[in-house]
Amino acid sequence: MSLERESTINLGAGPSALPTSVLQESTKALLNFNGLGMGITEISHRSSAFQKVIRDAENDIRQLLSIPDDYAVLFLQGGGTEQFSAIVLNMLAAHAARNPSYEGTPPVDYLVTGSWSSKAMKEAQRLTKRVNMVADLRPSISDADVKITPPEQWALSPVEEAPVMLHYCDNETIGGFEMPSNIIQQLPEKYREQVPIVADCSSNILSRPIDIRAHAAIYFGVQKNIGPSGLAMAIVRRDLVVDSDKVSKPYVPSIPTSLLYKNAMDNGSLYNTPPMFPIYVSGLVFRDLVRLGGVTAAQQRAASRSEVVYGALLSYPALYRPVVQHAEYRSQMNITFRILDPATQQPSPELEASFAQYCSDRHIFNIKGHRSVGGLRASLYNAITQEQAETFANVTREFAKQHISS
Repeated sequence: MSLERESTINLGAGPSALPTSVLQESTKALLNFNGLGMGITEISHRSSAFQKVIRDAENDIRQLLSIPDDYAVLFLQGGGTEQFSAIVLNMLAAHAARNPSYEGTPPVDYLVTGSWSSKAMKEAQRLTKRVNMVADLRPSISDADVKITPPEQWALSPVEEAPVMLHYCDNETIGGFEMPSNIIQQLPEKYREQVPIVADCSSNILSRPIDIRAHAAIYFGVQKNIGPSGLAMAIVRRDLVVDSDKVSKPYVPSIPTSLLYKNAMDNGSLYNTPPMFPIYVSGLVFRDLVRLGGVTAAQQRAASRSEVVYGALLSYPALYRPVVQHAEYRSQMNITFRILDPATQQPSPELEASFAQYCSDRHIFNIKGHRSVGGLRASLYNAITQEQAETFANVTREFAKQHISS
């Protein structure tokens, strides 16, 4: 069966849905970009035509996120997972440059809230000796009776030990856990002022404002809320971008050339051939978001979409259970939930499979949860419309009425 794009709803977590208008424009550019007689993937990355593409994309994301001039915007190869390595390596080098008299190995703090922050921490453990998990919030996420540990109770490394950074994931795609937007302001003032804060924003970037100044760096793979896979971006305070070859500390490993932020910054993200097509499509998405009112408007749309879907799920507590039991921590981008056996009130893989098929029959796709955790997940990224969210919410209601009455 062949389906038309207009008749389907793609709730995939990544690679995810993109605006149809962006895809239409990028399709034309694949064949003939700006009347050059060549496609966007065929021109030189050092040509004036592509340099304008990357310059315009940077200008637009700077406007969208209010990025100060003293922060570099880097377009990088790979995805968010590669940045798990790059961020800790570059921050170790920055620490050594800022602390020339430091003896020993400095601690690196990680907050664990789900699968991706856990993987980021494990990567850091491969690269440096002192990795400190300040808190593991995962056990409390699905238990409404257990309070989520607030920042003042995290086991933060003492400021006197000059921690390299505090790393957290702003939105856990797999678990559906999103940090409150004021989480940084809840950290102890002295720690917040002296320790670089780094955020992985891969799955909620551009869906709500983020205080760039409160962070030393944020990074994200673009394939969840911006563009095609293969591109990652990092927004890094310039004074923390250093040449690792000029620092001499035992705790700083050699940084591969392609992972060194200074190479990217000094060469306008054109040190080597970048992922040109993902950059081009991401630029179109940035421009589209600017046209639609920026991140503030995107945040309002995200809140409206998620409200209608959560509302439908919570209307049938005997059948649907959000994975994140604490409402203030539920993601607006990735709604994760289980379907319960009405008799036992335990998750029912059979009913979940039935629901996935029920959605598929109605041309709603990619709602199965991540293979590592199971369950169900509806990703309501920026490209998902209010109408599509309401259609999905109605389907959950229809399914519930059939199974609660049976």
